[in-house]
Amino acid sequence: MVVYANIAQIILSVALIVAILLQSKSGGLGSMFGGDLSGQYKTRRGLEKTLFQVTIGLAAAFLLVAVVNAFLLK
Repeated sequence: MVVYANIAQIILSVALIVAILLQSKSGGLGSMFGGDLSGQYKTRRGLEKTLFQVTIGLAAAFLLVAVVNAFLLK
């Protein structure tokens, strides 16, 4: 059971990294690390909103699997 939890955590971590990287705007490398301070607020629509919600779901699933994995190791 521990092996399956470890594999699930690895898959979720890679998927979460990909989802976060897909969200970064194409404003250059500086904006990816917080260099873009234009102050504009834009509403998420369409695919961007879906990707944002998927990222939140992946983060919640990763947290849940991490807690389950911690309890399985005891």
